[in-house]
Amino acid sequence: MLAKEVIYFAGSDFNPSSHEDEEGGQVCIPNISPKERKKRVQFAIRYFLFTLVVLGALLAFDVNPLWRLPLFFMFSAATTSYIQALDKT
Repeated sequence: MLAKEVIYFAGSDFNPSSHEDEEGGQVCIPNISPKERKKRVQFAIRYFLFTLVVLGALLAFDVNPLWRLPLFFMFSAATTSYIQALDKT
């Protein structure tokens, strides 16, 4: 039954982002400039590399695994910045 639903949606002109109240031909305009997107990508790369270095140090010195938990927030900050640059928001 799931396969029929997938085929139904794949074969139809289903577009979840289209709304009847929108005008045809509208274009999504970027919310940030190319300079700002470049800054966000550079931040994401630097922060990701820094987090990897910290993770490597924690693993090398055999620190308690609970100390790795804050790295989640560091990884998520880098990921969020990168996604914002890709989506131009």
